[in-house]
Amino acid sequence: MLENCKTAKERWGGVSEIIDRWLEERQQMLVQYCALSGLDQDLSDLQRGEKLRSFCQILVDYVSAGHFEVYDQLIKEGREFDDADALQEAGKLYDVVDKTTEELLDFNDKYLETDDLATLTEDLSQLGEVLEVRFSAEDRLISVLHTSHKDLVN
Repeated sequence: MLENCKTAKERWGGVSEIIDRWLEERQQMLVQYCALSGLDQDLSDLQRGEKLRSFCQILVDYVSAGHFEVYDQLIKEGREFDDADALQEAGKLYDVVDKTTEELLDFNDKYLETDDLATLTEDLSQLGEVLEVRFSAEDRLISVLHTSHKDLVN
């Protein structure tokens, strides 16, 4: 039994580090989002564009890390602990996250293809709502697939 606990800690203890790094990236993205949303309209379009490109890069990095690193690890953990209820809920939550991914990438694509920032303020407002929905679903994913097993890992 002790060996099983050690194996679980070795296997799933690193998931916390992955999640911590990812949530730190989320925080950095939010800082950039807030800075971009509060930009002085007197800034040149060039200056606003530079800040927008920087934000879009971290946005895409964050989305990619979630899909290609974090969610996979969370699902593996839920399967390893044979947590059918959590996996079922995770499936529903992932559907929510997936829908927001499309909207976030649409925002990125729009501003990669244009220098027209006339609708940026409105688009950022809509993006904020999408991010709020996404963060709520992601936090719940972490809760049901990782935090609920934390005591079994330690």
